[in-house]
Amino acid sequence: MAESESGQDKTEDPTEKRKKDSREKGEIARSKELNTLAVMLAGAGGLLIYGGGLALDLMELMKLNFSLPREVLLSPGAMGLYLLHSGKIAILAVQPVLITLLLAALIGPVSLGGWLFAAGSMAPKFSRMNPGPGLKRMFSGKALVELLKALAKFILILFVALTVLSSDIDDLLRIAHEPLESAIIHSVQVVGWSALWMACGLIIIAAVDAPIQLWESHKKLLMTKQEVRDEHKDQEGRPEVKQRIRQLQREMSQRKMMAAVPDADVVITNPTHYAVALKYDPEKGGAPMLLAKGSDFTALKIREIAVANDILLLESPELARSIFYSTDLDQEIPAGLYLAVAQVLAYVYQIRQYRAGKGKRPEPLKDLPIPPDLRRDS
Repeated sequence: MAESESGQDKTEDPTEKRKKDSREKGEIARSKELNTLAVMLAGAGGLLIYGGGLALDLMELMKLNFSLPREVLLSPGAMGLYLLHSGKIAILAVQPVLITLLLAALIGPVSLGGWLFAAGSMAPKFSRMNPGPGLKRMFSGKALVELLKALAKFILILFVALTVLSSDIDDLLRIAHEPLESAIIHSVQVVGWSALWMACGLIIIAAVDAPIQLWESHKKLLMTKQEVRDEHKDQEGRPEVKQRIRQLQREMSQRKMMAAVPDADVVITNPTHYAVALKYDPEKGGAPMLLAKGSDFTALKIREIAVANDILLLESPELARSIFYSTDLDQEIPAGLYLAVAQVLAYVYQIRQYRAGKGKRPEPLKDLPIPPDLRRDS
């Protein structure tokens, strides 16, 4: 059972976040033996499939370069042209095998841990230049396992190679009596089949190594119960951080609300416990909007701002409570309060006319029509 630096047992399976962070760092399961097996099988298969054509092309290349005309030998620039032509022939001849090996080199690593490109793992780590940790890794248990794997691989491949060569002795002896062209093709086939059988010997090592790498990768990702709890807190948000965020949001919302009070047409009060600021824009149409609302200290601040900006304060406890509880900020008042608020706005207009000397002082509003379902008792 793995232990953390704090001494706690790592008994919990890794979370999705832990797995994601590990992949971003490039820490995933990789099997070098599986990669070697893929490349060896692809190389042997490519040699068997394309080996005949490759042998014939190379034979023609040798004929071309070992049978030069006299005029070519006397021409200073001819050898360069022959070199370019020979290089072109050689590249085209080995191209199928090289492409097969390239695909195998890409598919081998992806088959175990999946495709991953982690730029962070490519960054230089100067800690690796410290000889202390390097010596520690050289004499660690993992280094011993790698040494045993290398010895096992050497012994297994040696055994398979000797077995294959002993079974191919007759073919190897027969090659000496064949014509040159068929002997070359036959030699390539023998080499291809020998490489294929030796590659198959690596299947045993890869079949053992791949599960071990998966197990070790999973073991590194195991977590303690405390790590799981800490990660859960980080994802959900620590209570004190969430509380602070909510407090900042409330403060920002309140500052925005107070900044809108000077644009109001009227502030309806309780008169002390509640205050709501309304605005009606006849050009936009619709119903009056609630710009600000508050109770107790917030209501006092709304009234202070209203007085400082010469906004009419109207005492109507029932209407103030109804609007406070039924309407959200920056929303229109409910339809049930249209008539009552219309009377308030008409009263505000008459007051403005009176203050401008264009009319007589209106009578105070009484008994505003508020539906029973919107009434709120004090």
